Amino acid sequence: MRSLCIYVLLASPALAGVDFAHQVVPLLRKHCAECHAGEKKKGGFSMNDREALLAGGENGAVVDLEKPQASALLRAVETQDEDLRMPPKGPGLDREEVAILKQWVAEGLPWEAGFAFKKPAYEPPLKPRKVMLPPAQEGTENPVDRLVQAYWHQHEVPRPALLDDGAFLRRASLDLIGLLPTPDEVGDFLADTAPDKREKLIQRLLDRDVDYAEHWLTFWNDLLRNDYGGTGFITGGRKQISKWLYEALVSNKKYDQFVQELIAPPTDESRGFIDGIKWRGEVSAGQTVEIQFAQSLGQSFLGINLKCASCHDSFIDRWKLDEAYGLAAIYAEKPLEIHRCDKPVGRQAKAAWLFPELGQVDAAADRPERLKQLARLMTHPENGRFTRTLVNRLWHRLMGRGIVHPLDAMETAPWNADLLDYLAHHFQENGYDVKKTLELIASSELYQSQAEAVTAAAEDAPYIFRGVRPKRLTAEQFMDGVWRLTGAAPNKMDAAVFRGKPDPELARKVRLQGMWIWGDSALNGQAPPAGERILLRKIVTLDQTVAAAPTIMTCDNGFTLYVNGRKVTASENWEQIVAIPLHDKLVVGQNNIVVVASNAGKGPNPAGLYFEARLKLADGQEQIIQSDETWEWNPKVPEGKEGRLGAVAPKGWKPAVPVKAVGSWQKALQAQGPGLLSQGARSGHLMVRASLLKSDFLMRSLGRPNRDQIVSMRPNGITTLEALDLSNGDSLTAALASGAQTLTERDWNVPEDLVRWIYRQALSRDPSPEEQQVALEVIGTSLEPAAVQDLLWAVVMQPEFMFVR
Repeated sequence: MRSLCIYVLLASPALAGVDFAHQVVPLLRKHCAECHAGEKKKGGFSMNDREALLAGGENGAVVDLEKPQASALLRAVETQDEDLRMPPKGPGLDREEVAILKQWVAEGLPWEAGFAFKKPAYEPPLKPRKVMLPPAQEGTENPVDRLVQAYWHQHEVPRPALLDDGAFLRRASLDLIGLLPTPDEVGDFLADTAPDKREKLIQRLLDRDVDYAEHWLTFWNDLLRNDYGGTGFITGGRKQISKWLYEALVSNKKYDQFVQELIAPPTDESRGFIDGIKWRGEVSAGQTVEIQFAQSLGQSFLGINLKCASCHDSFIDRWKLDEAYGLAAIYAEKPLEIHRCDKPVGRQAKAAWLFPELGQVDAAADRPERLKQLARLMTHPENGRFTRTLVNRLWHRLMGRGIVHPLDAMETAPWNADLLDYLAHHFQENGYDVKKTLELIASSELYQSQAEAVTAAAEDAPYIFRGVRPKRLTAEQFMDGVWRLTGAAPNKMDAAVFRGKPDPELARKVRLQGMWIWGDSALNGQAPPAGERILLRKIVTLDQTVAAAPTIMTCDNGFTLYVNGRKVTASENWEQIVAIPLHDKLVVGQNNIVVVASNAGKGPNPAGLYFEARLKLADGQEQIIQSDETWEWNPKVPEGKEGRLGAVAPKGWKPAVPVKAVGSWQKALQAQGPGLLSQGARSGHLMVRASLLKSDFLMRSLGRPNRDQIVSMRPNGITTLEALDLSNGDSLTAALASGAQTLTERDWNVPEDLVRWIYRQALSRDPSPEEQQVALEVIGTSLEPAAVQDLLWAVVMQPEFMFVR
């Protein structure tokens, strides 16, 4: 049963490998552009852009994507007949150039988004535009429906039928919170007869703040190239923004403030985005952190490609080398010399914003002020490009294709400018509230309609919007879906985030148990000297893994925390209680929790450390680690390097000294600590989501990127590699085997109940009579785990499971 599903997946092509910009474009410019690019169409044939190339010429198609080697284009460059050979002048293509052209055609003509040898005269508008809605048709008042139906009328596109309730529930749940609905949720929704039940469902889903945040974490991690390990993080050349990002999503931080805090970070928690990756060794001028800054801002927030313009004036769009370097210079701490193709041109970049119509950055200001000015300009109310880019990305996530497509080619004309401008204006009018835009789109009749059947021919034809497109599950959605089906989710996460959302009621029940501690300089109520630095440590032995470990700490005046030799966090602001999760830092066996604590001031003054961690162990037991007299202190502080603590003195450790809490210490601790600990405790029952884990082999083959580059669109097709991993991967096999064992141990009245539960959990519907019969034949009446595992394989390998339809 498994092999049939895999055979279907294996039919999909592998990823392209030809370098379009550096191999194909120079070849076409050299041999073909004189007669077939720009406005020239000799023989009626143009290769100005991909669409024109596929259209062919007077003698028909020149490229056959189904039989690439039979393409007339390849015959024309390979023939020895001088009357038929192309190009007609010169020696023609050499053997290497022919090989490149063959590979390019065989791979389906991969084309740089937005590239044309001569682009049409289109310049996206800068400022927002208020759109007058067309009249409502057949009682549909949603603005999205009114705009799309007017478009459909113009293009003679029939309106698609509505989804049934189960399919809509599954689509909305996966799109908005990334989770499959439970069988109980399916049953309740199908039984609900209220006419507004779909609108209420959308609101309930968006109100599930934690589920929403942990789903959209994937979207933003891709777009902000944030991850929990990999390139740069290990060496200290890159900093996570995970904690800040999680809190921003769970609190639904407004998008203008969200972006301002990324561009001009108020704390270190959000500065990893602009600092980029500090590569080891020598790098090209186009990969410095300053140039990464310009490229990242352009791509993430404006949907424009500054990578080409970071090397030379772009041949894809209008952006110039000086403009890319001007944006980079806003970030630079020292004069930035402009390089063209990695060679200095002899002039310095001047800090400048890309759209001076909105204002300009003061190049003479210091870097923090320049960044603040840039943040205000990026989120300027008149910067319509900023809002259009974000709503276009949200439309793509829900609809399967952007209004401007690809998403990072915002210099391209949208298929419906009124729709794009309306969404952007609505987003701004609603205070840059991302959830409001998602609600508007999901509440439309359009979103609730059946998906378009997309064919290869439709992909190559001029684009006409016909409705929602099927979207493959992201790697994270797929894994979460399997774990919900099998109950085999891991019990430990990798993301350095404080899960959950503050709960004031629960916070009132939390009683803090730690003490304020210091070294011998605080004996008998003495005030430690200014500038003193000491080590404080606690050695903890654990006999099992830790599922959750919400931790709070602070120190007057500052601290750096190391767990098992690695730096975890630091702070110089004792008034701000630091909350960190330690589940991913603690190991089975001995754990060394070490704090470098420091006192400041101009003379002797109170000093103290507070630490409290509430561990939830794998078997459900709880354990508290708190600062008290069982901790030890040492006056010898080793030097650290690249996030590691130096060698700690084996001798000289003494019991820590409890100190009397200063009133201001206790005030800050009581105001913040219980809420933070309750937040962590409240999330202990939640399934660990794939978005909170480091990528593994299966997730990478399912399309999760490494995130050393910004990714706004993951592949929507299925590759051979993925098919092989799905059929042979150990992690998926183990999850399904575990799930089968668990399901057979449950008390089912009849085998039909088990089959119905699996179909409702995986596909949000009951099995058809035919499916029910086949499933019962597979599992039999004895419900052996191996047979149930076969049924689980058959269900999760179906395209209906793998796609949001």
